[in-house]
Amino acid sequence: MKVLAVHADLIVLISRVWQTTCTAVRAGDEGFVIDSPLYPDELEALASVLEQARFPVSGLLATHADWDHVLGRLAFPDASLGCGESTARRLAAEPGKPQRELRAFDDEHYVDDRRPLGLAAVQSLPVPGRLSMGAENREIELHPADGHTADGTAFFIPWLGTLVCGDYLSPVEIPTMSPEGGSPHAYLATLERLRELVARADTIVPGHGRPLDRAQANRILDEDVAYLEALRASGLKAQLPTGRRTGAQRRIHAENVARLQGIISQ
Repeated sequence: MKVLAVHADLIVLISRVWQTTCTAVRAGDEGFVIDSPLYPDELEALASVLEQARFPVSGLLATHADWDHVLGRLAFPDASLGCGESTARRLAAEPGKPQRELRAFDDEHYVDDRRPLGLAAVQSLPVPGRLSMGAENREIELHPADGHTADGTAFFIPWLGTLVCGDYLSPVEIPTMSPEGGSPHAYLATLERLRELVARADTIVPGHGRPLDRAQANRILDEDVAYLEALRASGLKAQLPTGRRTGAQRRIHAENVARLQGIISQ
């Protein structure tokens, strides 16, 4: 796992699986951990890194309900987990699903001795909305970010000029329409909302891949818009973004095509 000290009050950790990111943000005597790494040793290291850096953990946040983003409780079992209203509804409608998917991942990758994942008592947060932090009442902005899935929240941290956007603007992964309610129309709408936030940000943390500066994020955003428009127009013939034309991304592209065809036929 890579650990990047982006700012004195912002640490980004990148898992060795899918380059999944986890962001720790601090404001005075309060701190939040957004999303999570995957492997047990990474989750153990997350707690150790934050303790050594004297980062308080007042609570956990999740950008969306996909299992690989909600593992923070395995590192901080007593911490509250907050998420946008749409994510809280999805977790309530699918009790036990993240645990089942985590168990399937562990079986495939020979991971053992992992504690069960508990996601009870999730705190639903209004989106759009604001979350206060620290004695100085710093506020994290919550913005809707659906399209990859039916749920999603982007967190903008204005005093650090940082956008944590979930599974969007990835330098390593093409736009992915999940069977969990993914939609190219909603994805494009989210990209346009993110465009305004990127213009205010110095650092953009995607759900998968290294943090980006504003210019990099804008380039990826434009590439993703072009890809989604081509996907709707040309299906399987749509060209993948430069630098994201690996075998794994071509498989995701084929899944996107199948997902789009399913939406059209409904």
